[in-house]
Amino acid sequence: MTKQLTTDRGTVNLEGPVSQAKLELMDIDTGLGNFRSPLRQKEALMEIANLSEGLVYIAQIDEKIVGYVLFHYPSEFSRWIRHPRLLELGAIEISQNWQKNGLAKALLAEAFKNQALEEYIIITTEFNWHWDLKNSGLNVWQYRDMLKKVFGSVGFKRRHTDDPEILEHQANMLMVRVGKNVSKHHADMFTDLTYQHSILL
Repeated sequence: MTKQLTTDRGTVNLEGPVSQAKLELMDIDTGLGNFRSPLRQKEALMEIANLSEGLVYIAQIDEKIVGYVLFHYPSEFSRWIRHPRLLELGAIEISQNWQKNGLAKALLAEAFKNQALEEYIIITTEFNWHWDLKNSGLNVWQYRDMLKKVFGSVGFKRRHTDDPEILEHQANMLMVRVGKNVSKHHADMFTDLTYQHSILL
């Protein structure tokens, strides 16, 4: 799928899911360095696009990637891997050079046109140490509220959990989107997974 988004800086193409071969031919904007160096990030996108379950959506202008959102199975070491109908939104990033143009919401909206995602529970685990507080000018709570609005635009809701990594900081959060075709059985199974360390009194 491809959609064009008109911004003050030009027309951006929203595409996906894109193949490893397509990504290999593209440049990546130098402002995409929040998680790792831009070149290393491009390699990571290619690796995920090559996975059987991997989905990569990009925002690009003149064959240069200026933003992306990606989906994959959870880490084999996390509790979430035990769920048979669960995917993780592994990351979403917009180049520092292209922020405040509505690209994040537009990318998510484009990705969730994919009806295959309605068969899954999608989670995103948001950790404050990954957030670009310096360049955004937001404090940790403002950034969290911004993320809630961005993810909420496509149906994600915050869920409580006893996942130790999320509990490390009050700003961290688990956000969840339950696809419209997910069965009650799989929804209940996910609810059971959110609390694994409860102490019975």
